[in-house]
Formats: sequence, structure tokens, C-alpha cells
Amino acid sequence: MENIQLLVDSFWPMFKAGLLISVPLMLVSFVVGLVLAFVLALMRMSKIAPFKAIAWFVVWVIRGTPLLVQIYVIYFGLPSVGLVLDPIPSAILALVISQGAYNSEVIRAALGSIPKQFEACRALGLNKLQTMAQVVIPQAALVAVPSLGNSFISLLKDTSLVSSITVAEILMTAKSIIAVKFQPLLLYCEAALVYLIFSTVLTQLQGMLEKKLGKHLVDTRV
Repeated sequence: MENIQLLVDSFWPMFKAGLLISVPLMLVSFVVGLVLAFVLALMRMSKIAPFKAIAWFVVWVIRGTPLLVQIYVIYFGLPSVGLVLDPIPSAILALVISQGAYNSEVIRAALGSIPKQFEACRALGLNKLQTMAQVVIPQAALVAVPSLGNSFISLLKDTSLVSSITVAEILMTAKSIIAVKFQPLLLYCEAALVYLIFSTVLTQLQGMLEKKLGKHLVDTRV
């Protein structure tokens, strides 16, 4: 009975931390990371050698090193060169760079899967920039949605790593309660349940979005 009461009392602080910290952190990092990913993807597809090399190097380094190490480098390492960031900005920066590197490959593949339609669009009076913005990118976005959706959901779980730099998200909240209540098994399992609840909601939303966009994708291919 005492354990049940402990779980009831600790659920809301963890869930609240998810709503106020983990989810906003995920949303900001994903949106900004998507912008970075698009830039890196275009650089990788560019015919300008230095751009391709820089983008390849960034993706190679970020995809080849653990996210936790990247978080430590930003939070604990950058102060040694005079750049001191608070925990939340450090967390956002690390997650944005990670998302940018991984999702750039998704976007690059999606853009590459769309047939080049510049000749047809030129006949309609569209220049290359207009063709990319109005024709190629919208079609590529439909192709990329499933992979980006999976990345979005995984990002929620990745936010647990920023508890290592004292960001008060779900896992950090669980650790704080454990330090007082001394029930690690129960409370870590409850933290896992909270992550599972958020992930399940996001998975359902992703499915609805894919179903809706799938109709548009079929229409564009008819």
C-alpha cells in the first residue's frame, strides 16, 4: 500500500516535468535541428566541393560519436575556451546538432528520390528556386515524414540524457525523488512508464499524419 501511494505521489511530478521540460525541449530541438538538417542536406548535394566536405565532416563526426559525449563537450568542455552555457541551452545545442546531422541524411535521400522536374517547370515559367520551393521540396517532405517522425519520437527518449547536466526533465525528476524515497526500482520503472505514455501519444499522432499525407502522396503520383 505504501509503494502504491509512493507511485501515485511521484507520477505527477514526472509527468509535469515531461510536459514542461522534455516535450518543449524535444519540439525546439527538432524544429531548429530540421533547419540545420536541410542546410546540411543541400550542402551535401551541392556541386561546390568545400560545402560538400564541410557537411560530410559534420555528419561524420556527429553520427560517429555518442550524444552523451557531445552533451559533455558542450556543457563541460566549452567553458575551458571561455564559452559558458546554462544546462538548457547546452541541451538544446547538443540535441539540435545531433538532429541536424541524422535528419540531413533523411532529407538528402528524400530530395534525391524526387525526379528532377526543372525542364517541365521552366516551361511553366518557374525558375530553379521556385521549382525547388514549390515542387521538389513539398514532394520530398511527404517522402521524408515517416523517417522524420521516427526521429522525432526517438528525440523524446534522447532528452533523458540531458539529466546528466542537471536539466530537470523526467529522468532527473525521478532521480530527485529516488534520493529522498530510496525506491530506485519502482521509480525508475515509473519514469519509463511516463516516457512510454508520451511516446505512445506521439506514435499515434505520427500514424494519423502519415495516413493524411499518404493520400496527398498518392495524388501527386497519379
